[in-house]
Amino acid sequence: MEANLLILPGLGNSGDKHWQTFWHKKFENSTRLVQDNWDEPVREEWLQRLNEEVAKLDKPTILVAHSLAVSLVNHWAALNNNKNIVGALLVAPADVDSPQHTPEIIRNFAPMPISKLPFPSIVVASENDPYASFERKQYFAEMWGSDFVNVGQKGHINSDSDLKYWEEGQVILQKLISKINQ
Repeated sequence: MEANLLILPGLGNSGDKHWQTFWHKKFENSTRLVQDNWDEPVREEWLQRLNEEVAKLDKPTILVAHSLAVSLVNHWAALNNNKNIVGALLVAPADVDSPQHTPEIIRNFAPMPISKLPFPSIVVASENDPYASFERKQYFAEMWGSDFVNVGQKGHINSDSDLKYWEEGQVILQKLISKINQ
């Protein structure tokens, strides 16, 4: 099976130096979700936009979510089931429940859903991510039924991490694709 990628940026969108931007340029089979308001996200509006994009899908698709978009994927999955969504790569989940880790502006994405996801998934976590504790990300992975990958100390796995095409992430994505194809 060949899967398309639906790239889901988090708060503030993923800038020019973000691995998601590099992946979108590299992978011809990728689409990037565009939200109306990147800086003051409203969960219901973001869910509606994701629903609109998913409704257009006609091929198996993997959600590639970063930070706040990981919460978006889990909120969406709790309410929807689309046979074209075959997996999710969940990178650096922001702990929307934790005032000490995330800004007030994203608190409307709380509580973080902790239901098992209806498709294979991998949570990718950094040990020094300021937006969620490492233990909390492990807990999320366990609750969601996701595989868990520790990538060491890469901050929030964002533009500041200077990962460019993030080859390590591409290897993790291939592991997810292999799992989906089993």
